[in-house]
Amino acid sequence: MRKPERSAITMLATSIGIAGLGTAATAASAVPVCGGLYEPGSVPQATPLRVEVLDGTRLREIETGAVYHLYGIATCMPGQDAHLGRQPWPCGTMATAWLVTATLGKWLSCATLRDEGGEHLARCASADHADLTAAMLRDGIAVTLPPTEQDPAIRAYNSAEREARKAYRGLWASSFEMPWDYRVRITRNAAAIKLPEADH
Repeated sequence: MRKPERSAITMLATSIGIAGLGTAATAASAVPVCGGLYEPGSVPQATPLRVEVLDGTRLREIETGAVYHLYGIATCMPGQDAHLGRQPWPCGTMATAWLVTATLGKWLSCATLRDEGGEHLARCASADHADLTAAMLRDGIAVTLPPTEQDPAIRAYNSAEREARKAYRGLWASSFEMPWDYRVRITRNAAAIKLPEADH
């Protein structure tokens, strides 16, 4: 990698750590050490990586196979459609395509918040997007997840979503089912389908 490119990625990793991770990023604050020697703390920096896109919110690192799940958002599931008037369009496919376009041939920096279900729940950046999640929200490709006690709302993400809704951008120009409701309905329907038992 050329030095200027690595430098840009390092700065992106640092900016994610400072702006995005709150207490996790500031945990390594400056502390004095034994003998009266003071050493400044440092912000954890993520290693630049290349990824392949699995779906609208998940990326797999090419070298290690580690899966990164973008934090705080949901996108339409593969096979899910939205409707612009009477015209259906594949919002799940669109979300995946957006992420492919944003990451293909690009170095990413991903800051992991925690591991969940064998995946790294993370916020990722590239030279083109300081935060992929915020960019997806601004383009109306993703929606913010309902806040929970473990994962409270992120002001910047709510603001990006409001911006897309006011501009009727992406999903917000169409009628669509929230991804978590769609997932529950599809799962319930699949469970309700029973194959007839074979005659003995």
